[in-house]
Amino acid sequence: MMITAGIVEAFLKCPTKCYLRSLGEVGTENAYANWARAQNESYRNDGIKRLTEGTAPDECIIGSPGTTNMKAPKWRLAMDYVVRAQNLESSLHAVERIASDGRGKPAQLIPIRFIFSNKLSLDDKRLLAFDARQCCKFEGLI
Repeated sequence: MMITAGIVEAFLKCPTKCYLRSLGEVGTENAYANWARAQNESYRNDGIKRLTEGTAPDECIIGSPGTTNMKAPKWRLAMDYVVRAQNLESSLHAVERIASDGRGKPAQLIPIRFIFSNKLSLDDKRLLAFDARQCCKFEGLI
């Protein structure tokens, strides 16, 4: 079974909800959940637009082109990137790559998660930690 950021988010809100989602159960939608999802998506799109405005097109990766492009030294920003390692998967809103200081040292990968409320909850911080773990796993740091 693939553990995704959505499953982790469901677990943080309610372990029973997580269990049901892992079984493929679909819950009923409500107006607030739909509104919050739309707000998050809009804020995410605006944030990605702001990030890419000051970046050269050859320094950006959008989507999941494959691991060879992700490890190439040219890119500085990756948006909407899916990272899979073992049975874990995270869809990263954005990742900033900072080149290493010296030879033989790995580059730093900084995951970015856009939250429309501009106030991070503990769950938001935990999801960002899950994203950071996936970045480290991808780079072979853990």
